[in-house]
Amino acid sequence: MLVEKELCIRQAAAADAPLLAAWWNDGRLMAHAGFPNGTGQTAEQIAQDLRTDPHSQRQRFILEQNHKPVGEMVCMRGDSRTAEIGIKICVEAQNQGLGPRYLSMLCGWLFSQGHERIIVTTDWENHRAQHVYERLGFRRTAVLPDAFKDPQGILHTSVRYDLTPTDFTCAQPKK
Repeated sequence: MLVEKELCIRQAAAADAPLLAAWWNDGRLMAHAGFPNGTGQTAEQIAQDLRTDPHSQRQRFILEQNHKPVGEMVCMRGDSRTAEIGIKICVEAQNQGLGPRYLSMLCGWLFSQGHERIIVTTDWENHRAQHVYERLGFRRTAVLPDAFKDPQGILHTSVRYDLTPTDFTCAQPKK
């Protein structure tokens, strides 16, 4: 568990599955990731996935503000030096500056654990996320045309960003 003032990042548990299902099936929240109608996953499917291997290379976290869930993060560890992360802030908690704060918390922790690079990928159209990543010191390293096909059959271009400890320490989010 990572705590900074009123913010907390904690490991997701099977009991969080109904909340995650509600978020993942909210087209307003998932449209930026290419799922304007949500993912269609059920709480039961998500709970099973969370129970399968809580210590796998992929970790899912719940983001809380004042003990209230406001989003989620995922961290996939490719090797001992690289981690790929993703973040979603629920619609009601967006535009409050929480994304950069949570990202700073997780990136700082990952670097303290010996990771040398953090990767994040976002949809080409998600300019707000790109701005946040760049503010934190992430560098655009690739544009991936036709990276994935959404459920409606539309191909999406993705943008990949990398962050190193040196870039991160020089680019903390602005208040």
